[in-house]
Amino acid sequence: MRKVAVMIRTNRAKAFGLIIGVFVIAALIWSSIVLGLTKVSAQMVYDAIYHFDGSNEHIIIQDTRIPRAFIAAAVGASLAVAGAIMQGLTHNPLASPGILGINAGASFFVVFGISFLGLSSLTAFTWLAFLGAAVASVVVYVFGSMGSEGLTPIKITLAGAAIAAMFSSMTQGMLTLDERALDQVLFWLAGSIQGRDLEILLSVLPYLVVGWFISLMFGKQMNVLAMGEDLAKGLGQKTLLVKITGAVIIVLLAGGSVAIAGPIGFVGIIIPHFARWLVGIDYRWVIPYSALLGAILLLTADIGARYILMPAEVPVGVMTAIVGAPFFVYIARRGINE
Repeated sequence: MRKVAVMIRTNRAKAFGLIIGVFVIAALIWSSIVLGLTKVSAQMVYDAIYHFDGSNEHIIIQDTRIPRAFIAAAVGASLAVAGAIMQGLTHNPLASPGILGINAGASFFVVFGISFLGLSSLTAFTWLAFLGAAVASVVVYVFGSMGSEGLTPIKITLAGAAIAAMFSSMTQGMLTLDERALDQVLFWLAGSIQGRDLEILLSVLPYLVVGWFISLMFGKQMNVLAMGEDLAKGLGQKTLLVKITGAVIIVLLAGGSVAIAGPIGFVGIIIPHFARWLVGIDYRWVIPYSALLGAILLLTADIGARYILMPAEVPVGVMTAIVGAPFFVYIARRGINE
């Protein structure tokens, strides 16, 4: 195992870092509300919340800016935590909901529901996304575990890439046959939080909250499993139960995120590495730091996406890909085995 330089060493400093992260997220949420093509002042935000008058500015604040800010924070945190747990369970530094096909599976099931089942409700999209994430997880794990060596980082990465390509190809095939579905989900498939309202977040939020809560209680089990499966069993850990619990967390967080914002990539790869660089390999700290850093990354990317092609906007998934693709190549070349 390669030693990782840790920036924050004491538990007191790590706890203080979490507090700072919360304030940074609050500042970014505020920035997300006030920044953009339409000029918004602090007084306008206050009036839109407490003295709504139906003006264009108030409608933008209530129906667009506020939901968008909270959705970015929730999705960023969820994808980052899912990535951290995936990397820990598979001992694979490249694992993430995007690379291992989880996002592609969830997207395929949602598009299938639109194209062939005629579904259009948020509740249906949510359950289809969860189902797709679960199916993709199982398929990747089965294929990655085949052979005498069992599950290895290389095998699960290859299996994930193959499954992601398969689901993506089938999704594109369905969209070419159904122009109505193409118009409905094209921007969503690029990974975007633009145009989402609080209703879609609130419909998925209970599942995200459950995933966040379990993940915060899951750090000790992840630390034991990271020592190696044989040693974990020797210490009395029920490793199968731990893996199943981790898979449930991943499905809840990744599936819920895709249901809200589509398949946003690279957040689950980038953030866990930064979290470990900051606080080390203790998952009791890695998981909460991943949540905060993931929210910070996606909020920052969404704010930046508004200014690149103003007055048009770039999907936030494109912004995370611009940042994440070089980082992915860097990690792959180093061959880290954390």
